[in-house]
Amino acid sequence: MNKRIIVALSVLALVSTSCGSKKKIAALEKQNKECQDLLNSTTVKLNLCLSEKEAMASQIDFLKKNNSELINNMGNMTTLTAQGAQNIEKALETIKEKDLKISRMQDALTKKDSVTLALVTSLKSSVGISDPDIEVNVEKGVVFISIADKMLFKSGSYMVSDRAKEILGKVAKVINDKPTFECMVEGHTDNVPFTGNAILIDNWDLSVKRATAIVRVLTKELKVNPAQLIAAGRSEFIPLVDNNTAENRSKNRRTRIVVMPKIDEFYDMIEKEMKKQK
Repeated sequence: MNKRIIVALSVLALVSTSCGSKKKIAALEKQNKECQDLLNSTTVKLNLCLSEKEAMASQIDFLKKNNSELINNMGNMTTLTAQGAQNIEKALETIKEKDLKISRMQDALTKKDSVTLALVTSLKSSVGISDPDIEVNVEKGVVFISIADKMLFKSGSYMVSDRAKEILGKVAKVINDKPTFECMVEGHTDNVPFTGNAILIDNWDLSVKRATAIVRVLTKELKVNPAQLIAAGRSEFIPLVDNNTAENRSKNRRTRIVVMPKIDEFYDMIEKEMKKQK
């Protein structure tokens, strides 16, 4: 009877952990969407400023031509030249202000891309990733390191292999060099039902346990700051390919480490520049 109670409490704890991870994932996805929406709005503003700059350049050409014609027609060189110069000067000041605003927005838009590019370069050089079972790529401004489960775990297990610790040691070095970044460790499975045991019930449990196992290695053995890490299980529901062959199922069994620059810092920077345009 006591064993049944212990098992029930263990399952309840795992479910609670999974729910907490889902909330964190949902919050991060919402935050990422807000940042993407803000990026889109800023791009529209930038295009508008570029159009206004082009219109002002045309106005300067018109003023120069008009000034020349007035001088020729009326012969009052001193008065007309002074007035034309004043108009041109005002137009140039306006364009200078537009250029400054455009430059600020372009800097804001490219800063995150620059940080992301630098991170990818750093990862590829320091981690030394050349194995086809390890991929580093960028999607929507976020860096993903995807590692096939056969390099991390035995089939149906969440015990981290020695080979995996060697790879994770290189990833940990990059994370430790970026103390303001956050990393989410995601466990993914194929769609073959997990038969279950006294600890694991289904693929949800397996994916979560694999994520937390990776997090433990990163924090306890490789000294990564726990505050930078999030453990998440995605089960079988985000496959890379159809689970219709053994090879495809092998591709879908993976652990993905999502490396994210602080979204809040970028969001605040864009928000300040948007307010300057009002």
